[in-house]
Amino acid sequence: MKTFMQKKETVTRKWYVVDATDMVLGRLASRVANILRGKHQITFTPHIDGGDYVIIINASKINLTGDKLNKKEYYDHSRYPGGLRVRLAKEMRTKYPVEMIERAVNGMLPNGRLGRAMGKKLFVYEGNEHPHIAQRPEILNLGKQGEDING
Repeated sequence: MKTFMQKKETVTRKWYVVDATDMVLGRLASRVANILRGKHQITFTPHIDGGDYVIIINASKINLTGDKLNKKEYYDHSRYPGGLRVRLAKEMRTKYPVEMIERAVNGMLPNGRLGRAMGKKLFVYEGNEHPHIAQRPEILNLGKQGEDING
């Protein structure tokens, strides 16, 4: 029996909406990264972008466990001397919640050209509204304890 290899021409993509209200950042990011990568499908092929589109709403209502709000730091550097900027997770959640979730998910995708293509299928919105109604996305209940799309 030959091993099945999916072709990029045969990929069918779905759209999912995930509500991030009261979800833990790392758990949400790992499950969304698996969906973007296509690992939830039986036709998963590592070198093909076979994942689905994911829309995350209510990004400003994400949770962090422990004392990460006061201790976790996000670093940016302008590549100029003295250009290091450090922001705490509390500031990121209040001012830049979209960037916070995008960083977490993109960090769990593969590095390189394929990972960047997968990351472009992620859409994060701070509030409850999103402009992707025409794609008729399905509501994906990841749950607090981690029910997956198959269960």
